[in-house]
Amino acid sequence: MTTPRPTTELSADEARRIALRAQGFLGAPDRRNGVRGILRHLGAIQLDTISVLARSHELIPYARLGAVSRKTVENAYWTPAPTDAPSQPHAFEYWSHAACILPIEEWPHFAFRRRAYRNRPHWNHELPDGAYDEVIKQLRAEGPLTATELGGAKRTSEWWDWSGSKVAVERALMYGEVVCVERRGWKRVYDLAERAIPEPLLHDELDDTECLRRLVRLAGQSLGVGTRADIADYHRLKGEQVDAVITDSGLVPVTVEGWGKPAWADPAALETPPRGRHRTTLLSPFDSLIWERARTERIFGFTHRLEAYVPKQKRVYGYFAMPVLAGGRLVGRVDPARDGRTLVAKQVTLDGPKAVPAVAQALAEAAGWVDCTDVRVERVDAPDLREPLTRELARILA
Repeated sequence: MTTPRPTTELSADEARRIALRAQGFLGAPDRRNGVRGILRHLGAIQLDTISVLARSHELIPYARLGAVSRKTVENAYWTPAPTDAPSQPHAFEYWSHAACILPIEEWPHFAFRRRAYRNRPHWNHELPDGAYDEVIKQLRAEGPLTATELGGAKRTSEWWDWSGSKVAVERALMYGEVVCVERRGWKRVYDLAERAIPEPLLHDELDDTECLRRLVRLAGQSLGVGTRADIADYHRLKGEQVDAVITDSGLVPVTVEGWGKPAWADPAALETPPRGRHRTTLLSPFDSLIWERARTERIFGFTHRLEAYVPKQKRVYGYFAMPVLAGGRLVGRVDPARDGRTLVAKQVTLDGPKAVPAVAQALAEAAGWVDCTDVRVERVDAPDLREPLTRELARILA
């Protein structure tokens, strides 16, 4: 008979602080390892087409490290350092939580997903006869290419109307015969995996159990503490996949005050109490700290929904409302825009007067990061806080 392991009990506040530290928002920023350190620490950084202040994959390291240049961010993801082996990539793009940048060393651990795609019976886009082989042949002959260089991404201007070559190369990407280890601007650059993935990783094909065990462990480390649903959501695993491996993942069972569900934690996160300085920053809605709504509500008591795809007349907080993190709490939202060298806070929501200094600081720092010299506040949901906010901004920017 197996003796059950003792379960650690955490207060809601302890769990919140563990989560903040695991996500890089509590304690000294890891400036020595920089953007690549953030990528490896988080395990996945989500990509998205929306760009307001900057694209989401740029906002993620900014939120943790401060005003690292956007060029530095892109180079960290896609450009080998001078000391690296020739053409040794640091990252690849694949389907994790969504389309994500992933550390290159995790390539073997997504073999389970590549196999699942190869066995998938139904697809939204029909693959034209011969298109797949032609794309592979072209990449082999010409080297890394964008979808445009392969023959065009779309047949018409409609976003969903992919060309045959685009369907083929995306299918090859999902199967793992093709990989993206570089973007030019916002375009994926496709290459043969056999050419781009380092040899020791390319042929390290793990079975499904090994892959899932690793990804569950990584999710637990990146979250610090999470429920079964939290852990499954991080790399978009199924609940039963988590159940099959979690007892052997290295994570330990915990109970968290007020959560009402069993949870699991990274044992390293339980060794020392989380301490240090909190970050004050705007957060991308695609930030892994808050990308799962139920978890965000459970940990922060904060309901957040991306409204970019909601009809304008039905939006409550704005097109790309960015939560404001300060003191380990979510204290408001800002829907930003750019007007020349002015950062425009189109709509601001504040959690009371005490949130004014933090929101002003977050706005001023974000403005400086994107080379804006001024901040203009348009609408504040609590009108009586508009003047204190603009006054505090003027003081910081003076």
